[in-house]
Amino acid sequence: MFFCTFATIMSETNIVTGQYVRISQTPASVGERMAAQLIDWVVQVAYVVMWVMYAPHFSQLAMVCLVLLPVMLYCPLCEMLSGGQTIGKWLVRLRVVMADGTLPSPSAFLLRWMLMIADGPTLGCIGVLVMILNRSNQRLGDMAAGTLVVKLQSYSKIQVSLDEYAYLAKDYRPAYPQATDLSLEQVDIISRALELDQPERLSQLSQKVQQLLGVSRRESNDEFFLRRVVRDYRYYALEEV
Repeated sequence: MFFCTFATIMSETNIVTGQYVRISQTPASVGERMAAQLIDWVVQVAYVVMWVMYAPHFSQLAMVCLVLLPVMLYCPLCEMLSGGQTIGKWLVRLRVVMADGTLPSPSAFLLRWMLMIADGPTLGCIGVLVMILNRSNQRLGDMAAGTLVVKLQSYSKIQVSLDEYAYLAKDYRPAYPQATDLSLEQVDIISRALELDQPERLSQLSQKVQQLLGVSRRESNDEFFLRRVVRDYRYYALEEV
C-alpha cells in the first residue's frame, strides 16, 4: 500500500535518435524506483553491520576505506560497472539510461549521485515529489544529468530499435554485400519473421538465407544474422538512391 500511494500512471517518453528516428519508451514508476531504492538501502545497511560485527578492532582509517567509502559510492560505482544498475535496480528490473536511450557516461552517473542529497531523505524526499510531478518520473539528479530510469524490458526494446537504424550511420560497414542479391519481397519476409520472434522459424530462415547468399553466419545467433542482412540490404538500397 505504501508504494501504491506514490505510484503514478506510467506514460510513454519519446526518444529521437541522431538519425531522427522516434522511439517510445516507458519510464519506471515511482513505486518501482522506491522499491529499488529500499533494496539498495538494505544492502548498504547489511554491509555496514557485517563489518561492525566481524571487524570491530579495525582502525578508523581502515573503517573509512572499507566501510564508509564503499557505502557512499555504492550507487555510482554499481551503475558504472553494471551498465546502469544497482542491486536494487537489478532485482526490480530497472536500468538508468540517457534520454536518447544510450548508456550514461561516468560523469552523468556521478552528477545524478551528487544530487541525491537534494533528492533523498535529508531534504524531505524532494526527489519523490519531483518524480510525481513530472511526466518521465525523473528526480532532480536525473534532470541535471539528462538520465531516465526505465524498465529493463523497455531498454532492451530500445536497443533493438536503435540497432535497426544502424545502417543510417555514416561509419556503418556492411558485413554481407551479398544482401543485394535479395529481392524486396524476400527482405519483407525476413522482416516479418523477425517480428514474430519464433526461434525455430528464424533458424530455418537463417539457413535458407545463408545458402541463397552463399555466406556463413558470423553473428552469435540466427536473429542477429537476419537483422544484419536486412540492415545491409537497406544500406545498399540507400546507396543506389
